[in-house]
Amino acid sequence: MRQDNQLLVITHLSQLITLITGFGSLILPLVFWLTQKEKVYQMDAHGKNIINFQLSLIVYAIICIPLILLFGLGLLGFIILGIISIVFPIINAIKASNGETPKYPLSLNFIS
Repeated sequence: MRQDNQLLVITHLSQLITLITGFGSLILPLVFWLTQKEKVYQMDAHGKNIINFQLSLIVYAIICIPLILLFGLGLLGFIILGIISIVFPIINAIKASNGETPKYPLSLNFIS
């Protein structure tokens, strides 16, 4: 296995592709993780964290939809999810470049 912090950083930042295309924040990191997890040191751990985070965001977005009818709490939830989905991939990309293991908030453990 090779140490490739640049690929780990790119994997974290690939979640931001949604800002450009409108989709892909789950697909692109999933492709990186599945193709490189056995070749790059710590890609498996980083990839699992990213996939769990993206799946958690989808679940929370689905929960926010009916909450829109309850005093607009769903809209507030969508705003918070939007901020979290932009800020934490950047923070964790910086951590990955320094060799640290990332932690995503509110991440449910789908893949362990």
